[in-house]
Amino acid sequence: MIPSASLVPENDPSVLFTTAGMHPLVPYLLGEKHPLGNKLCNVQKCLRTDDIDEVGDVQHLTFFEMLGYWSLGDYFKKESIHYTFDFYTQVLGFNKDDIFVTVFAGDDDAPFDQESFDTWKNEIGIPEDRIYKYGKKENWWGPVGATGPCGPDTEMFIDTGTPKCSDDCGPSCHCDKFVEIGNNVFMEYNKTADGKFEPLEQKNVDVGLGLERLAMFSQGKKDVFEIDTFEPVIKKIEDLSGKSYQGNEKAFRIIADHIRAAVFAIADGAFPSNKDRGYITRRLIRRAIIKGKQIGIEENFTAEIADTICHSEAMAEESQRSFAAAQDDIKNEIKKEIEKFDKTLALGLKIFEEKKNSIDGKAVFDLYQTYGFPLELSQEIARENKIIIDNTAIQQFNNLMQQHQELSRTASAGMFKGGLADNKVETTRLHTAAHLLLTALRQVLSKDVSQKGSNITEERLRFDFNWPEKLTPEQISEVENLVNEKIKENIPVTMEETTLEEALKNGATGSFGDRYGEVVKVYTISDFSKEICGGPHVKYTGELGIFRIKKEESSSAGVRRIKAILE
Repeated sequence: MIPSASLVPENDPSVLFTTAGMHPLVPYLLGEKHPLGNKLCNVQKCLRTDDIDEVGDVQHLTFFEMLGYWSLGDYFKKESIHYTFDFYTQVLGFNKDDIFVTVFAGDDDAPFDQESFDTWKNEIGIPEDRIYKYGKKENWWGPVGATGPCGPDTEMFIDTGTPKCSDDCGPSCHCDKFVEIGNNVFMEYNKTADGKFEPLEQKNVDVGLGLERLAMFSQGKKDVFEIDTFEPVIKKIEDLSGKSYQGNEKAFRIIADHIRAAVFAIADGAFPSNKDRGYITRRLIRRAIIKGKQIGIEENFTAEIADTICHSEAMAEESQRSFAAAQDDIKNEIKKEIEKFDKTLALGLKIFEEKKNSIDGKAVFDLYQTYGFPLELSQEIARENKIIIDNTAIQQFNNLMQQHQELSRTASAGMFKGGLADNKVETTRLHTAAHLLLTALRQVLSKDVSQKGSNITEERLRFDFNWPEKLTPEQISEVENLVNEKIKENIPVTMEETTLEEALKNGATGSFGDRYGEVVKVYTISDFSKEICGGPHVKYTGELGIFRIKKEESSSAGVRRIKAILE
């Protein structure tokens, strides 16, 4: 059993958030040996915003927990399908007659998944009219970033019994007749930088089962927001609004989902800001505030709901530990965000007042980009003040989102590359440099310094650590010199696998101790550094070159950030 990794990927800048259980396992999917063996399971916290516009229906969430079990080069498609079907029917009690499945239809990159189709039809006994064939959009998973392990998947759905929305209604439809309860991803390809799909030497299975959706069915609920995890949150929104969940489902669901997602994001260090993952956290909080106002909640309610989430008895023990340490930060960050948004609302209202009778698409987009106004808020203010948003405004706005998203994707392509999945020489060197940097900071500043996050690309290392004030030029120089001394000594970097208990007993340190498994990898650099880490690392420190600190700055309250390179 692998403990959940952080929502903020450790040493992996290929994505903003951990969106699937596979993220912490990428090196092992590519062939590296996992300390716990080749059959694994986990419960992974995930945050996705690609379906954010779907939140408000009966099944979509931005934050959720994914149950997963894995085969790293062991069993494959046929065995995996049998295991999954048996688990659903014999353990969870699902009725075989309610189950629909989908398989990959094939395309120019990969063939039709005949084996999965035959297994479902001939061995499991699912009728052919309940087996749907779809392309990559529906039945292909990965890679996580631009490159990496990926492959076809087969998915299981439950028919909720509601009428079909059309003759073409099927598992790919978004009418909520069919609810996905799990998928089996068969990672048999590696997507290369030039867009080719090459067969993986080690074929893997990633089975993902959404915890909240499973709970919805097992608890006999009509939607995921009625399960025990959400019950105290929905009750709190009812108390604050004076309204019932019934009849106000969409607003209640968005508020509950978005604040819950923001709480978990902040707990793992994704504080609200104007860029990257911080912008997503900000957007979640502000959308919740807007929905609260729409159902008549005017006071500072988001912090109260966040407090309910932190104290919910339904939360897992691991989550409780995280919240116990970060609860004040969570509430303070959300309160600060509310204060900022109140000022934003005032500025936006002033702009609407100046527009008098009408507003164009560019102004609507500027409100969004400059002040964080979602389109729906502009539309609501316009309606209340009888201001006309001209006929072309919405199309102009959509054309400008699209442009903004394309620019973001282009920037991200350069910004979020590398990470644990990247074993290039440059990133490997910087991973080892991060170990030397942390130890140097502890020697120069305090033994209580710990890592709060890192972001490594081929070009540079970005390292966050706890410290209350700006480093002096002398401290920066001392840290840099200490790292370079250890590089010049050309010390061997050794690795051993041991139990977490034994590693800690022998003096190893780790920044995310409660998320490691029972067996860990410990990288030792003489008597200077001994850290628990997933790698990759160089063989000798002399391979690093010259270490240069290019910038030292604030990251968030009580957290400093160093940007460094190797020459």
